[in-house]
Amino acid sequence: MSENLETTYNPKAIESKLYEKWCEKKYFHAEVDRDKKPFTIVMPPPNITGKLHMGHALDNTLQDVLIRYKRMQGYNALWVPGTDHAAISTEVKVTNQLKDEGIDKKSTAERSLSSSRKSVLPVTGTENVLQWMKDVPKQ
Repeated sequence: MSENLETTYNPKAIESKLYEKWCEKKYFHAEVDRDKKPFTIVMPPPNITGKLHMGHALDNTLQDVLIRYKRMQGYNALWVPGTDHAAISTEVKVTNQLKDEGIDKKSTAERSLSSSRKSVLPVTGTENVLQWMKDVPKQ
């Protein structure tokens, strides 16, 4: 083999091609088959910080095993990419940033109730959360 492997994984080099191929082959699609029971797992995307750890690897491995096992059992199994699940961790990070700036989330959020729970958005505004997301160092 004359080609050297890169020392670090570069997802941009291959993942877009793979994802496009998966979409073309309809790997994220399942036909309704009334003769089979449906089974679906929605995979969460990576955390907003981009920091992946062994827990992520374990979670995805278990999901993969379950989907394959259910297919072997005859289920109409589908494993699909999901939507953002990182709102809680984002809120924690923004709340910590506010604390560092001397802003107390609790006292400010009590004056502005968002749906049924207190949120940092009334305190910071959506634009501040979006700015924080841009500033988060990606791994």
